[in-house]
Amino acid sequence: MRRILPQTLPVWVLLIVIAGLLISQVATLYIVSRDRAAANDVVNLYRLNDRAFSLVQLMHDAAPEQRKAIASGLFNATYALTVSDTPAVTSSIAGDDELAELEDILVGRLSKFGVTDARVRRDPATREADDAGGQVERRDIGQVERDLLVLAADFAQSDKLTASLRFADGQWLNFTEPNTPVGPILSFDSLPLYALIAGLVVVSSIWSLRRLTAPYRMMETAVKRIGNDLKSPPIAETGSREVRTAARAVNAMQARLRDYVEDREHLAAALAHDLRTPLTRMRLRLELLRKSTVREALAHDLADVEEIASSVIDFATFEVTEEKSERIDFWSLVESIADGFQEVSFDNEDTRSRGLICIARPVALRRCVTNLVQNAVTYGKKAHLSLQQSGKIITLAIRDEGPGIPQAELDAVFGSFVRLEQSRNRQTGGLGLGLTIARNIARAAGGEVSLSNHPGGGLLTELRLPAAA
Repeated sequence: MRRILPQTLPVWVLLIVIAGLLISQVATLYIVSRDRAAANDVVNLYRLNDRAFSLVQLMHDAAPEQRKAIASGLFNATYALTVSDTPAVTSSIAGDDELAELEDILVGRLSKFGVTDARVRRDPATREADDAGGQVERRDIGQVERDLLVLAADFAQSDKLTASLRFADGQWLNFTEPNTPVGPILSFDSLPLYALIAGLVVVSSIWSLRRLTAPYRMMETAVKRIGNDLKSPPIAETGSREVRTAARAVNAMQARLRDYVEDREHLAAALAHDLRTPLTRMRLRLELLRKSTVREALAHDLADVEEIASSVIDFATFEVTEEKSERIDFWSLVESIADGFQEVSFDNEDTRSRGLICIARPVALRRCVTNLVQNAVTYGKKAHLSLQQSGKIITLAIRDEGPGIPQAELDAVFGSFVRLEQSRNRQTGGLGLGLTIARNIARAAGGEVSLSNHPGGGLLTELRLPAAA
């Protein structure tokens, strides 16, 4: 179900706008249709009342035979009119309250003309074809005449009100009054207009949402870039007041983080660098001692301390060192590094893997690949390399022949000074900085380093970098 629902705020807002538009349109059409029907019903009662007054006023002084002659002269198929001794509306009970009230109004209004009773009923439409239908199809008529013929056909096929009025001499005046046809709310002529308006609303909503959310998408991208590279350019402080305030806060946070990290990197580098002076003096004094097992042990310990100091300096100065990114032939770089290790071999050396270009800092990227290869050789005896490009991603896969790493420790080994080998021997245990430096370099170039246990045994290390355009 979650896959069907939208996952972004702009899509949700757009769906809400479209749903609101549809609901408002349907509700508006329903209200208009109901009001039109109610208004037409009142108009129909008014028209019958008015016609009854005109006919009674015309016939009340005439003799019974004259009334029949007048009725025959006014008769037509749509507005039937007859005078007889029996009423057309046989029931004296009205069909609803409106008709009952109308009957009382007719009697009260027409009593001065000798009308003593009034009966009204509703008759359903008769769908009989009339001459107007055929005339509408003629092509030699104007638009006004065509509209009049269409309206006449609609009147002929609409519901009707039939009224019977009794004069004082007992004669009944019977006539029918067609109801005003109710045109459709939606027609083939109005549908394009409705569709155009709805389309304009949707398009304007999409444009407004994109304009509204563009600064937030820019800030999201900038924050992700800061997570990968703390020295990325600051966000442009433009747009609405809220967006400018948020961008200013993000830029201030980035500056404080950068100052904080640089201060500690400089401190670590300075401390490790200052250690070299006393270490050098100790080594010089050690050379003055006679050869003995103690001297050899001290020399070995001094070498370890110097190695630790050098690694700490490298780790601390990684972000401090300024190096510009360049286009790098990744295949050539990996091949030159592999040439320095006898335990390294390539699984694919075909020409399709060559010419893989990425953009990164050359010295840093070489150091990243060297750390990964050296880690595989140190703990996995041998390293098997393969290079491939999938879409816009270049992947360097390094598979060793070691025992692998427990699943729970695959991500923990990227922490600083984390060593799975618990011995104090720097040749076997290392310092726990190689993978940390490698991942930091990869992320700074927009890539990633991941570890997994290969199904065939050993550890699989994958370095993924974005290919250059």
